[in-house]
Amino acid sequence: KALAGLRRINLEGLRWRVFDAKGEVLGRLASQIAMVVQGKDKPTYAPYREDGDMCIVLNAKEVCVTGRKMTDKFYRWHTGQDGYVGHLKERSLKDQMAKDPTEVIRKAVLRMLPRNKLRDDRDRKLRIFPSSEHPFGDRPLEPFVMPPRKVREMRPRARRALIRAQKKAEQQLQGTGHTRKGKKREVQIEESDG
Repeated sequence: KALAGLRRINLEGLRWRVFDAKGEVLGRLASQIAMVVQGKDKPTYAPYREDGDMCIVLNAKEVCVTGRKMTDKFYRWHTGQDGYVGHLKERSLKDQMAKDPTEVIRKAVLRMLPRNKLRDDRDRKLRIFPSSEHPFGDRPLEPFVMPPRKVREMRPRARRALIRAQKKAEQQLQGTGHTRKGKKREVQIEESDG
């Protein structure tokens, strides 16, 4: 199955890029794969031409998601025929990962690709494996290095609130128990005595 459809791809001049999904966030990984499959990382990219590289994704069963997506994200499909609405079935991300983790990454990537005639060719260039074993050991493989995750800087108001909370926690640990208002009152009392 992994080798199926390779004869229909012109492999001349294509690079074989290897993505390791272990510990990677699903959406961030899928967006990088979609970029490489389309060939957007090449200076020769054109939207009407199929220039993308072959993408091999390993360790699909160890991909991560953020938040509560494991239980709250659902894959839905209809089993009815002739376009009749009904027979809606659904499967949570957790159940899909247990059944077939490769399909999770495939759906994430395909839904990021443009809906045009090149989509099937791009799908053929995507090979996903649940573990680190694959049949392409004889090819010149290039590991893909994921770009570092950019963490957004904290907003000023939230940063000030965090600093205030840290100072309050330090004061409680030191055992002073006085707040700023209490200190001002003590200073005022001392001044009136003197």
